[in-house]
Amino acid sequence: MVNDNESGERASAGRRLIIGGARSGKTAHAIALARSLSTARGRSVTYVATAQALDQEMEHRIRLHRAERPATWRTLEAPTGLAQALRNHGEADLLVIDCMTLWLSNALLKDFREDAPTAALPTWESERDQFLQWLRAVRGDVLLISNEVGAGIVPLLPLSRRFQDEQGRLNQALAAACDEVTLVVAGIAVPIKSAAGG
Repeated sequence: MVNDNESGERASAGRRLIIGGARSGKTAHAIALARSLSTARGRSVTYVATAQALDQEMEHRIRLHRAERPATWRTLEAPTGLAQALRNHGEADLLVIDCMTLWLSNALLKDFREDAPTAALPTWESERDQFLQWLRAVRGDVLLISNEVGAGIVPLLPLSRRFQDEQGRLNQALAAACDEVTLVVAGIAVPIKSAAGG
């Protein structure tokens, strides 16, 4: 029989994917979960931000995200080179990575060509493979936030279709590597994979 302390530690450790549509409440869920796990385990939190403030609208979004999370959390900015930044950071803190979707966009746009929409994407492929290798090996607490973008219509433009395809493949790989997966819909968190066996 597992005692309460052991059960609590087991429940709080691991890799979690939190996925949902735009404005589904996935970031709020991740922040609440990180606060709870941080308190339970007595660990600091590092918020890994992948956004880039390339225009005023994105600057505004970044300010709103900063206001949502505790001021005591550390911030690590890694719009590219995510795996390397995480390896350099170590595993002392609980990590909240927000978000996988912007990170994909940042890498995808480096190589995508409208005249060759199905060509290889070496920057993205390298970033993805290095990150998945890091994720499979990491032993600390990691909360990944990602967008579900495949539930709507097929996009009109080749870039949008390629992004949707790559996001779907990435989400599948992340889900396979994570111990738990939670789908957030209209602010409601629905467990779809549990560490216990699902």
